[in-house]
Amino acid sequence: MRLRHDLVYDAPPQAVFEMLADPVFRESVCTAMGVVSAEVGLERTGTGFTLTVDQVQRTDDLPSFARTFAGETTRAVQHEEWADTTGGTVRIEAPGKPTTVTGTVTLRAEGSGTREVVELEVKVKVPLVGGKLEKLMSEKIVAGLEAEQAVGTAYLKGA
Repeated sequence: MRLRHDLVYDAPPQAVFEMLADPVFRESVCTAMGVVSAEVGLERTGTGFTLTVDQVQRTDDLPSFARTFAGETTRAVQHEEWADTTGGTVRIEAPGKPTTVTGTVTLRAEGSGTREVVELEVKVKVPLVGGKLEKLMSEKIVAGLEAEQAVGTAYLKGA
């Protein structure tokens, strides 16, 4: 399942990049998402950065058939590789689960602001219910991106 989600910020691309490269910002996003636990690792590399967010998420909001698959909680490990300030690659793994999420994130100037474009391919290899699980995963990813945008908007305003 292909997923595209745009986040718009009222700040220039360089400011949005610096926000995304701030481990404190990433930890704040995890808190806003209500994760059980999160470990953020971020290393600046030349003009880009490498990010790993290892988090445990609640599954109590999922339908029962999905909770049977996911468990009471589920672990998601998000990896981002930014070669420079314009974008990078994204990979999300759920250790022990037959899922893959891969794609890109791009920052584009738009007027005096920035459009962050996230494009992902979500795959769940489970017979019969794989498509339903992909839809649920996509909805969870969008909810996380919306939390990121809310935290980011406040962050960029200095709140």
